[in-house]
Amino acid sequence: MRRDVQPTGPAGRRPRLLYLAFFFPPSRASGVFRARATANHYAEAGWDVTVITAPREFFSYYLEGGSDETLEATVDPRVRVERPPMNTYHWETDVRRFSRLRKAVPVVADRFYRRMQSLFLPEHYIGWIPGLLKRAFALHARNRFDLVVATGNPFVSFAAAWFLGRSWRVPYVVDYRDAWTFNQFTEEVRFGPGTRTATWEARVLRDAAEIVYVNDGMRQWYAERYPFAADRMTVVPNGWEPEFVGRPAFQPPAPDRPLRFGYLGTVTPYLPLGVLFEGWRKARTDPVMADAELHVHGHLGFFAQTAETLREQLLQHEDVGVRYRGSFGKADVAQVYAETDVLVFCVPGARYVTSGKVFEYMASGKPVVSVHRPDIAAAEVLQGYPLWFAGERLDADSVAESFVAAAKAAREQDPSRHAAAQQHADMYTRSATLQPWEARMRALVEESR
Repeated sequence: MRRDVQPTGPAGRRPRLLYLAFFFPPSRASGVFRARATANHYAEAGWDVTVITAPREFFSYYLEGGSDETLEATVDPRVRVERPPMNTYHWETDVRRFSRLRKAVPVVADRFYRRMQSLFLPEHYIGWIPGLLKRAFALHARNRFDLVVATGNPFVSFAAAWFLGRSWRVPYVVDYRDAWTFNQFTEEVRFGPGTRTATWEARVLRDAAEIVYVNDGMRQWYAERYPFAADRMTVVPNGWEPEFVGRPAFQPPAPDRPLRFGYLGTVTPYLPLGVLFEGWRKARTDPVMADAELHVHGHLGFFAQTAETLREQLLQHEDVGVRYRGSFGKADVAQVYAETDVLVFCVPGARYVTSGKVFEYMASGKPVVSVHRPDIAAAEVLQGYPLWFAGERLDADSVAESFVAAAKAAREQDPSRHAAAQQHADMYTRSATLQPWEARMRALVEESR
């Protein structure tokens, strides 16, 4: 339902937001759901929203299977989406599509590309910046923006936000979907003090009006590293979209068929698949798991070269009911949940990892089995969910016990427990998580005018 929001400002003009989001529909990258929800929420709240994102070709051609056309249809029609051209030097592997310079003097072209990275920011998405800045300045000249928000990765968007904010004298905000200078999956520092990347990060954070993180663990890490910006750091957790998942009615598993477990999401080599499948094999020896199936829904990796290896790994466990069901469009997600009795939350990483899928899992009101390190940030979200099953360790025995316990809960599920599970999930709708942020940004714009 659309909210009636009064315009702000002395002239009654709606606040104007420029949102820099490289991964935006039709991209199927995991971070795209936060970007889509943010743009839609601000538009719903009465902002004039413009998104600058990557060219459509980047997702459909350079990232094989990287598009989800059904997701693009869910972008609010009030959101203006701009896709300026991009230099795809790093991504192009077809010699026939090389530029004349690259064909004639490939070594010189490569040196020039690397030199540009070393002078600015060593990130392969740097080719997006010239087109982004050109389009942004043209749009701003026509109708001034009041706020710039950038989401990363890639983090060239943060550098662009810094430049635009300083050039236009408007506040800018950066939203860390992922960590920049450290790896949130391994907790290892990727770019230490003195590196060009770390210098850029400090520069961006020094001038940002607000710095947003998806969980408090990541916020604390950055607050310790950049104490001068700690008072501007805040958390905007991920969430789930009722328009996709709905509010599923209570429906117990059919008593005359084996239980159906399901994993939804992109399968990558970083998932603890070895522990998952070993734990599944052990669990299948319990009578309550007799003939149970584990359905895997989603793309296999983000690049073609990893897909076949992952497919072969899944096929090795077909004898114990592991079934690869392929990818699905966002519009089909409700049906996938409806056909699943127990959800498997398998993610890589450590205490700085939340994942967006956990929120949808809870919204289903069904049992959730955790297959991850027990100290990841997502565990904080699951605390209080009455149908959460997780061991104290990430090993096959603990995972097997969780599978069996979840199977029993699925068979014993009742309407009251289902309702209690969904009530917990209601705290994490996108509207609930984004509304306080939008209110702060509206106050920020009003104050800066």
